[in-house]
Amino acid sequence: MTLVEHLEELRKRVFIVVGALILFFIVGFIFVQDLYRWLIADLDVKLTILGPTDILWVYVMLAGVFAITMTIPVFVWQLWMFVKPALTPRERKVTLSYIPATFLLFVLGLCFGYFVVLPMVFHFLMSLGEDLFATMFTTEKYFRFILNMTIPFAILFELPIIVMFLTSVGLINPYALQKVRKYAYFVLVIIAVTITPPDFISDFLVTIPLLLLYEVSISISKFVYKRKEKQPEQEASSE
Repeated sequence: MTLVEHLEELRKRVFIVVGALILFFIVGFIFVQDLYRWLIADLDVKLTILGPTDILWVYVMLAGVFAITMTIPVFVWQLWMFVKPALTPRERKVTLSYIPATFLLFVLGLCFGYFVVLPMVFHFLMSLGEDLFATMFTTEKYFRFILNMTIPFAILFELPIIVMFLTSVGLINPYALQKVRKYAYFVLVIIAVTITPPDFISDFLVTIPLLLLYEVSISISKFVYKRKEKQPEQEASSE
């Protein structure tokens, strides 16, 4: 392809991703009240609003998160279709597995943040002011709190896929990841302590999954790296 043809192909893929994002946003907005009721089902207090625009902000935010989550497979698929012509048949098979894995890890990160971290942090913060304050949550602040407790984990859970991709293109290798393990652990512990309440149990429950993610990333990187090393030998023997 010429440069113009590459740009045309890129524009086509971008249009498809944007179209999917808009479509899923519309679907999310149609069912946004059901999603809202599900998110507040276990909440003991009724949320309040300070103005009419707060309602719209919450609806747009919920529909937006739904749209982004559902668009991830479309985005990865279009990215794969764009780079597909430059890949060998073997590389196409390997990179094709990124599509479901990326989506599943993102959803898994959201679920971990919502079902594990959010209740733990919420109950701890509420216990600090028990019997001292009248509890009243605005809808906007409550859902911003949910976003802060879920989106970071959804992003962090993509670490294995990112490592797998960077290893496949030769930018990193498992031995480099092992060398910087202690520094990576330190960074992950800092992240865990920052986003959790100041108690040992909360820090522990969040730190362990993040460290496991890093170890899983090293194992995946090692698998991809060894497979990549064997590829020239297999091609030479086939010739």
